[in-house]
Amino acid sequence: MLLGLPPAAATAQDLLADGEAVTTRTRPIQTFRIGSEDTRFGKLVFLGGLEILASDRKIGGLSGLISLDDGARFLAVTDNGHWVSGTVEQTAGGKPLGISDVRFAPLRGADGRTLTARWGHDTEALTLSESGLYVTAETRNAIYHFPWPLVTGTERMIGELSLPEDIRNLPRNTGLEALAAAPHDGPLAGRLVAVAESSASDLHDLSGFLIEPEGTDRFTIRRGDRFDATDAAFLPDGDFLLLERRFSLRDLIGMRLRRFAGSDIRPGAVLEGDLLLEADFGNQIDNMEALAVHRTVAGETILTVVSDDNRSILQRTLFLRFRLEQ
Repeated sequence: MLLGLPPAAATAQDLLADGEAVTTRTRPIQTFRIGSEDTRFGKLVFLGGLEILASDRKIGGLSGLISLDDGARFLAVTDNGHWVSGTVEQTAGGKPLGISDVRFAPLRGADGRTLTARWGHDTEALTLSESGLYVTAETRNAIYHFPWPLVTGTERMIGELSLPEDIRNLPRNTGLEALAAAPHDGPLAGRLVAVAESSASDLHDLSGFLIEPEGTDRFTIRRGDRFDATDAAFLPDGDFLLLERRFSLRDLIGMRLRRFAGSDIRPGAVLEGDLLLEADFGNQIDNMEALAVHRTVAGETILTVVSDDNRSILQRTLFLRFRLEQ
């Protein structure tokens, strides 16, 4: 449990204290659109970004993210079953200036064995609620429950959520990919919302799930232009953000952000959402897989989007920040 603190007030003191330290350096990304000084993209203002270069490839593959301490710290999960934490040097407005104090540690099952040893480590999304941390595992279509805070990084899984067969039977490589915990004072009253990565075609909607102990309800999200879901997060007002990614020889690379009214997410709903941002190879993007939201001390809403480099020398780990104008 969170000792009575809501997620927004949670801090990251001594996060992963027993984890392995990793030397990192960063390269600044000053503009989002290559060759342009534009900072305004609809309701989003690009604050700045970093390319992260690490001495250990185990911290590559970042796939889920939460922002902590007003954006000054982060906790991420990799697609090969590791926690990653770090400190963000930033301006008062949230512009990232550097990353330091990076540590990683393996996720562990209830028996203490690592998820890699248990073959349950294809971890793709991370969210924090009042009852702890929740992590999706795509190949198993499972949601793991971990305690909060992760003081040492050796904490064991509390258990797995009981999920219905239609979630368990999602295709292994396009299963549970996005996960977010709704605000308790919003229309969804703290429920977990999960979205499957893909569907059979653009003519088939993305499957969405409203998850709570009493049962799971279903909704769908319109899919289009060959985009797949990669992560999700809730805004403080209860609206839902979905991060999407596209990659093929036909399209090259693309990223999209859509916003959905929290009150529209209900059993049986078919959602379209409002487009916040669409970017392609003309922008500073890569395989964008992780999304987090936090507020500054001044009350501004900041979105952090991070890429999964697949631990490949051909890809980059990008850490981008935008301010959302209401």
